[in-house]
Amino acid sequence: MTYDLVIGDRAYSSWSLRGWLLFDAFGLPVKTHTARLYTDELPTLLRDFFPARTAPTMRTPEGSVVPETIAIAEKLATRHPEAGLWPTASHARATARVLAAEMHAGFTSLRSYCPMNLRVSYTDCQPPEDVLKDLARLETLWSWARETTQSNTPWLCGAYSAADAFFAPVAARIATYNLPVSAQAKLYVNAQLSHPSFRRWRAMGLV
Repeated sequence: MTYDLVIGDRAYSSWSLRGWLLFDAFGLPVKTHTARLYTDELPTLLRDFFPARTAPTMRTPEGSVVPETIAIAEKLATRHPEAGLWPTASHARATARVLAAEMHAGFTSLRSYCPMNLRVSYTDCQPPEDVLKDLARLETLWSWARETTQSNTPWLCGAYSAADAFFAPVAARIATYNLPVSAQAKLYVNAQLSHPSFRRWRAMGLV
């Protein structure tokens, strides 16, 4: 039982990274279909995944097409409760869903000013005020999640969950652009960059 997943360029597509992690980090079988961003490749590929218009888009073995990472996460969690995409404990699960939803919909200044690029590294980025506000909000959410779930792991809600997969691209941005965050936030960024699935994705992006 293998899923199909449409993704964009591994080095640049933060949304695709998030979607792919929902499979690889939780041991779910997937066949990827890659298209270069900003070309005709993606619209052409998505003709077989109607009505999707963006990457990532998933197709279940039965043929259901599911675009958008938040919907993909929920569908996979429903089909594979044993995989642990969401925490088992009710409060931690609710917290993880809050985190994923805000990451999915927010942080537009940070996304725009610091696009994901796994092939470069900067030391002299001077983010404007709106980006600094997004970083502050990230730290607020991360600290709140750890405190409210009493997480004693490197992750936000205990074991690695879909919420952590959602924050992987922003962790990559913080590292790539050397953005100013606290020591505690840096530990979380380092955990993200050290995760085996992220390292696999990054290696494939570099080649």
